Amino acid sequence: MLRRIAAVVVTLIALVAGVRLVTAPDPAGVRRQLTFLRAALDDDAATDAQQLFPEGYFFLYALYGLARVDLGDEQEARWALEHLETPEGRAPFSAGLTPAYGVFYQGWTNWLRGGILSLRPDPLLRERFEASSAALASAFDAAPTPYLAAYPGQAWPVDSTVAVASLRLHDRLLPPRYGATVTRWLAGVRVRLDPATGLMPHTVDPVSGAPTSGARGSSQSIIQRFLTDIDPAFAREQYQRFRSLFVTRPLRLGPAVREYPPGVSGAGDVDSGPLVLGVSLSATAVTLGAARVQGDATLARALENYGELVGVPVTTPWSKRYAGGLLPIGDAFLAWSKTARPWVSDPPAPPERELTRWWRVPLVAVLALAVLLSWIPVARAASSRREQQRQRAPGQVLDVLR
Repeated sequence: MLRRIAAVVVTLIALVAGVRLVTAPDPAGVRRQLTFLRAALDDDAATDAQQLFPEGYFFLYALYGLARVDLGDEQEARWALEHLETPEGRAPFSAGLTPAYGVFYQGWTNWLRGGILSLRPDPLLRERFEASSAALASAFDAAPTPYLAAYPGQAWPVDSTVAVASLRLHDRLLPPRYGATVTRWLAGVRVRLDPATGLMPHTVDPVSGAPTSGARGSSQSIIQRFLTDIDPAFAREQYQRFRSLFVTRPLRLGPAVREYPPGVSGAGDVDSGPLVLGVSLSATAVTLGAARVQGDATLARALENYGELVGVPVTTPWSKRYAGGLLPIGDAFLAWSKTARPWVSDPPAPPERELTRWWRVPLVAVLALAVLLSWIPVARAASSRREQQRQRAPGQVLDVLR
């Protein structure tokens, strides 16, 4: 009986997994995720996230707000912005940097301000957006490198990419002012690419902008999300290179994103999270958003389906959370990725397909094998019982004759 119950349970799990793997994602799912995230934020999840990595508090509110902008929810996006513009939101960052609190804080906050402003005109918000955009542009114009510091003595190209995207957003929403700044930035980026991959590096020297570490999936996935709104042609070139080097299928199963390019080994850290077969779960989730803004519907759909399989989502009529809701910051990155759309540029044409239509077949085969193996002990037990009954049958006949 226990074997049969176990086999039924395995079969039901495999059926649910198979359906999640092949069906179109539920459009309402991301709103359920955001409902869960709002409740988690009300329950102080941002403070808990801050214990996990330096920008935990900031990112949880920022990503929640950005996803709300994508869905047109202005009030909730403003609520998130208010929490970024507090002492708690600025706490990890240095006021002595240029611009104040560093390019990470100013870039992401300015991007959210611009997103909210795109939903509805607001004179006070416009004034803050213009002031922060001017401060960012002034810092870029004065710097000898395209990459400003996020922390004293430390610079990550991804942070400057977000900030420059906010300047492009300014010039779409308001009278253009920063075209020359963006052009100079792009020229500086092109001569400081990681020589091994041809992509923007993970870290750079804050004075010269020279790469100090090569391209990595955790930062590339965000860079590819924002480059489209800065320069679509350069973005497509970079995205295709990124996709060819970092998108992989470990064990020939579903698509995922490695943290390091082929031939480079390294450990996981606060940026990538733990690595499984070299794959960064955070980079994989964020690449879903990059694929969406690049018009790469095939990869985006595959990443979302695979996430529905391995993320073990728990869904109710009101909320949805992945991995049991243990890490709300993971849900925030995933929700932000699912709502991704270009804010400045027109949606690009789809790139050439790299992922075949048959990528699900090995996963379906694994599920089918799990079902088969679960039923084999049941079949063997049933066969054994029948054999025992056949062996007892002659004796039972003799007993009757006696």
